[in-house]
Amino acid sequence: MKSLKEIASMQRNRVVFIYLISILLGAVIIGQAYFIVTVVDGVFLQDASFQMIWPALIGLIIVFILRAMVTYAHGRTGMKMAAKAKQDFRQSLVKQYVKNPVQASLKGQSGEKVSIMMDSVDEVDSYFSHFYPQKIQSMIVPIMILIAVYSQNVLSGLIMTVTAPFIPFAMAIIGMKTQKKSEEQMEKLAVFSGRFLDTLQGLATLKFFGRAKQQQREIQDSSLNYRDATMDVLKIAFVSSLLLEFISMLGIGLVAIEVGLRLLIYEQLTFFTAFFVLILAPEFYSSLKELGSAFHTGRGSMGAAKKVTAELEDHEQEMEWGSETLTVREEPPTVALDHVSFSYGEDRFTLKNIDATFSPYNQIAIVGRSGAGKTTLLNLLSGLAAPSEGDIKVNGQSLYSYKEKDWFDQLSYISQNPYLFAGTIAENVAIGARGEVSREEVEAACEKAGVAEMVERLEKGYDTPVGEAGRGLSGGEKQRVALARAFLKRPAIILFDEPTVGLDLKTEQILQASIHELAQSATMITVAHRLHTVMEADQILYLEAGELVAKGTHSELIEHVHDYREMVSTQRGGDAG
Repeated sequence: MKSLKEIASMQRNRVVFIYLISILLGAVIIGQAYFIVTVVDGVFLQDASFQMIWPALIGLIIVFILRAMVTYAHGRTGMKMAAKAKQDFRQSLVKQYVKNPVQASLKGQSGEKVSIMMDSVDEVDSYFSHFYPQKIQSMIVPIMILIAVYSQNVLSGLIMTVTAPFIPFAMAIIGMKTQKKSEEQMEKLAVFSGRFLDTLQGLATLKFFGRAKQQQREIQDSSLNYRDATMDVLKIAFVSSLLLEFISMLGIGLVAIEVGLRLLIYEQLTFFTAFFVLILAPEFYSSLKELGSAFHTGRGSMGAAKKVTAELEDHEQEMEWGSETLTVREEPPTVALDHVSFSYGEDRFTLKNIDATFSPYNQIAIVGRSGAGKTTLLNLLSGLAAPSEGDIKVNGQSLYSYKEKDWFDQLSYISQNPYLFAGTIAENVAIGARGEVSREEVEAACEKAGVAEMVERLEKGYDTPVGEAGRGLSGGEKQRVALARAFLKRPAIILFDEPTVGLDLKTEQILQASIHELAQSATMITVAHRLHTVMEADQILYLEAGELVAKGTHSELIEHVHDYREMVSTQRGGDAG
């Protein structure tokens, strides 16, 4: 992952513009000092008439306007850099989650990911909008001011040169502490966000088991920890501002003493020179002081960026899709697993060396005890997770040689708990379409899925809103909405994670009829728990602890595989058949 400095330098045009603006600002500051001194010197010491000083007054007005414009352009350019950088960070995070949604969902809490996506990325803003442009400005403007001062009074220039390094020295000391405290703050915010969202989603469960007050205390503790971390960062900010102000005032005071002595006591300087230097000295230290303030926020941004970078680098397995077109003409494609292995990480579940071929229109059942790897295998077949070894082949070519969209256009995946989004029933069904669909097509799909009767009983029909995750609908109703999506899409391959488990008999019969109709035009790959699903399969894969123990038809496995026969016997209540 690139550093923030490298990311900023990639916006080459804006960086060049900031350099040019900084040079112009330096010239304007020097010009402003010159015209102020000229006017004051002319009016109070030279007794100049208005006609004599009006060109200097006009010049002063022009540089005032120019300074305002330059400052505005400088700030606006920094804001644009920040907006672009934040957009890129968020796109990278979304792309990472989309590339490997299974890994993304397994690692960390949802609230923590939202916190990183929103709060941590927002914290990066100040580096690009404030610190980086100010760093460029502070490389140019103070040097230009120093040159102007040296040209008038070498001794003042030496004092400014000697005292100036104290500011970056103080910045370095405070900055290291700032970054550490900022990282702690972002960590505690992520913990607080994750815990709060998890608690909110499971509030009913906590209430039922009498754990609501305990969880309330934990949220309160997280909130207080975040508050304390924030106050620590603010304390450092206040100390930083005080120290920088002190160094600046000390430098300006030394210059003022030197100029005053040489002007009034030793009479070695003219009023013009002395006043010119005194006007430029605060500008010199102000530029460095602003860099110090920006440096504080910049170090905070680096802490936030470290959090974002860690999230981006946390997903090691990535899927790179190809550019070939997957064309499905008269029949579904042939899918083959070629020595496929997958691991969720070190010392975690591993799927090992799976070999199988699924012909068009076949009904495939994946069976095994809980934790055998059935759902993991479905995730690999769907393309939601990438094999760590081996390959998945579609029509003889690697799945990942095709365009991602082409593969997902041919696929439907219906889990035991399909996700419905906050919106209307019609909108949730229409998600299954490959393009724009009419209301009539949505209603026809619902009719085939057996959900139309239920929808028509509702007051608002297909425009009835459902809550996040399908709140307001029963498990069976959500399953039927998911089936309606499949009917609308007409996929060539359908993956089922045994959606009829846990449903009442009537709902199960409706779903089974809908599934049977879908199977007429697609290859069906099902994680099977029900015996009748297994017996109807053209091919059965029997998994045990992540390994493919056996494959074949129901009768073949009954005859040759003891563990399978025992599993079937348990389901039948002792009759292996």
